[in-house]
Amino acid sequence: MKAIVLQENREFRLETVEIPLPEAHQIQVRIMASGFNPIDYQMTENGSERKLIHSPILGREFSGIITAVGAEVTQLKIGDAVFCGSGSMGSNGTYAEYICVPEDIAVKKPQNISFEAAAGIPSAGLTALQVFKRMNASLTDSILITGAAGGVGSIFVKLLVAKGFTNFVVTAGNEESIISLTNLGVKPEQIINYKKDDIYETALSLNENQKFDIAVDLVGNKVVEIAAKLLKVNGIYIDVTNFSTPESRGILFSRGASIYNISNYAYGIEKQYDYYKNGLTELSHLLENETISPPNISVVGELNKETVDKALSILRENKTNGRKLIMQIDKE
Repeated sequence: MKAIVLQENREFRLETVEIPLPEAHQIQVRIMASGFNPIDYQMTENGSERKLIHSPILGREFSGIITAVGAEVTQLKIGDAVFCGSGSMGSNGTYAEYICVPEDIAVKKPQNISFEAAAGIPSAGLTALQVFKRMNASLTDSILITGAAGGVGSIFVKLLVAKGFTNFVVTAGNEESIISLTNLGVKPEQIINYKKDDIYETALSLNENQKFDIAVDLVGNKVVEIAAKLLKVNGIYIDVTNFSTPESRGILFSRGASIYNISNYAYGIEKQYDYYKNGLTELSHLLENETISPPNISVVGELNKETVDKALSILRENKTNGRKLIMQIDKE
C-alpha cells in the first residue's frame, strides 16, 4: 500500500509498505479519508507529544470500508462503512491506504454524511463530548470558551446549543470564525473578537461583571492565564490543550479550581475501548438525527507528501479558519 512515512530527519515521504493484516479482534479498513489534528505536527517536534508516536505513519482518525476481519470479529463485517478515532491503537497511522484497528473502537458511519465529513469527527467529537460530560454543567452555569471556532470548539458549541445552553461566551480571532460560530447558533453578543477587544474586560462585561462558573480552554499558553483569572473561586477549569503555564497553574490553585484534563489518549493506554465505541455511537446518533451537524471541512488534497506538509503548516500557524482539514485517500 501507499503511505506517507515520517523520516529520521522529520520530513515526510511517500513510500510503498506492506498492507497490514488483521489480528483476531481487528478489522482491516480501506481508508477513504483521514483527518489532520494539531498533535500530528506536534509529534514532529521536540515536545511531549513526540513520545506518543507508535508508527512512522502518522494520523489518528479516519473513515473507510472494511476489507477483511479477524476470526473473533462479530459486530462488523466486510463492506461496512465505518469511522474511527484510531489514535495509537491501529497497526499504523491513517496517512495510508489501509489500517487495522480493534473492532471495539470502530462504529458504522452515519449514512447521511460523506466519508470526508466522517473522518473529521472522531478526535474532535470525542474530545468535545468528553468536555461536555465531565463539566456536568447546569443550564444556569456561566461558561467561557476560548478558541471556540476550531474543531473541538465547534462540536462542543453544537452540543451546548442542542442541549439548550445559552449562558456562554466564546472567543474567536477572525471574521470567518465569527461567521461560522453565528451559523452554529451563537449570538453576536456572545462572541469576543480577541483581535479587537480585551478578552478579560469584555468577558466580564458580557457576564454581568461576574466571574465564570466554568472555563473551557482550547487555546493554551497566555490565553490560559486570562481564562484562569476569569474563573470564580471553586470554579471548573477544563484543560484540552495541556499548554498551561506556571502563571496559570498558580492562579488556578489560588482559585481552588477543579481542573479536568481532557484526553482521548488516556482511554487508549488503558484499552478502555468502550469509551471510543460508546462516544462515537452517541455522536453518530446525534448526526443521523441532525441534532448536530458534521464539522465544516476543507479537503487539503490526496495521499501525497504535499498534502501532509500543507495541512500541518496550516495547523501549526493556526489558520484553519474553523474548518477541519481532511486528506482524501480513496474515492467511492
